[in-house]
Amino acid sequence: MNKVLESLKEIGIVPVVVLDDAKDAAPLAEALIEGGLPCAEVTFRTAAAEESIRIMAEKYPEMLVGAGTVLTIDQVNRAVKAGAKFIVSPGLNPQVVQYCQNIGVPITPGIQTPTEIEQALSLGLDVVKFFPAEPAGGLKMIKAIAAPYTTLTFMPTGGINAQNVKEYLAYNRILACGGSWMVKNDLVKAGDFDKIKEMTREAAAIVKEIRG
Repeated sequence: MNKVLESLKEIGIVPVVVLDDAKDAAPLAEALIEGGLPCAEVTFRTAAAEESIRIMAEKYPEMLVGAGTVLTIDQVNRAVKAGAKFIVSPGLNPQVVQYCQNIGVPITPGIQTPTEIEQALSLGLDVVKFFPAEPAGGLKMIKAIAAPYTTLTFMPTGGINAQNVKEYLAYNRILACGGSWMVKNDLVKAGDFDKIKEMTREAAAIVKEIRG
């Protein structure tokens, strides 16, 4: 497995971050590092995403910064140039996957069905995102579709929170879980980075409890 993906597995929970203002990038990164989850999937849903990735990657080289909601090759290029070490997309676009593979950047595309899993396998992937996790059937669905595909691991995202993340992490086919409950947009906008750090610490403790 790719070293970046191994690091994500070790971290266990990937904070999924939406930043409307790049000024929040540095204090947020600091809160995540101090809280014990030195990682962020910065979603490309906002105009501030690219600059936020750049700030996090430059100021905190010990942090594993990736780009989420990546839909196009142009976004891949912008994210990687800014310092993103991994790419996450909500669906499986073969062109985007193959481009990331060609430039040596790990990508975790979103899937929901056996057909999409087989497409991912045909592209040589061994990790996929299951999205949106809870609305699409949650852990029960993951276990059902994982059974025939023994080489694949999953990074579920969507509807995962402090209450249900334990059962996901306990399943040996889960690489890591994506979650935004510790980096809620209202907390970021309010500048409440102490609260974010506290909730991140609680999340990191869950990973330690379940995975040791």
